[in-house]
Amino acid sequence: MNDRIDETVRASRALAAAGLTDMVWGHAAVRDDAGRGVWMKAAGWGFEEIDADRVLLVDRAGDVRHGSGGRHIEFPIHTEIMAARPDVGCVVHTHAPALAAFASLDTPLRPISHDGVLFCDPQLPRFTDTGALISTADLGAALATTLGDGIACLMPQHGAVTVGPDAATAVMYAVLLERACRTQLMAMAAGGPRIWSDDAEAAFKRDQVWNPAQREAGWNYLERLGRSRALPPGPDRRP
Repeated sequence: MNDRIDETVRASRALAAAGLTDMVWGHAAVRDDAGRGVWMKAAGWGFEEIDADRVLLVDRAGDVRHGSGGRHIEFPIHTEIMAARPDVGCVVHTHAPALAAFASLDTPLRPISHDGVLFCDPQLPRFTDTGALISTADLGAALATTLGDGIACLMPQHGAVTVGPDAATAVMYAVLLERACRTQLMAMAAGGPRIWSDDAEAAFKRDQVWNPAQREAGWNYLERLGRSRALPPGPDRRP
């Protein structure tokens, strides 16, 4: 199997295992080694259903250059961010409800949990040009500009994107961002939060709690769950 196809399958199944599925919507994409575009799941399938036959190579113009099936309309999220960010090897876009709910509050994300320390300094940007689908290159480029050199961007009325040099990093950032937003929403519902890590502790915890080895451990766990929970591949299933 092509390594990038395999990485896309593993990213999709890990996102499903983490509970970030939205029926057949949301997607992860991996940069093509030869610069031909991005590898991403075909439209009409849930994250947990993805296997090698349901991964497409989509170029920057939206043409499917490998694989069969329809492509997601929001492919410019991935192609335009990767065009703007040579350091990015994977982009994840999810619609987890906690992300949309927190983004709507227009309030800072506080480091009240281990998860939150990754996203508080600097504060996450919010893409406010539209809450509709990112269906054009211009909107994808605008999203990339808002993201800048960051690891994540909230998209009010929509969801969020996270990026990393590889699927392991981008997926873990998506999972941890959703958890950080959900934790703060719970604290706010209870009348808080009232305490959180100061800048020095948050910086220390970024290296202590989320160093590469710890992120890899989390990714390996999600991969194991993804393998055990994925639907068996087979041509009999239809979207």
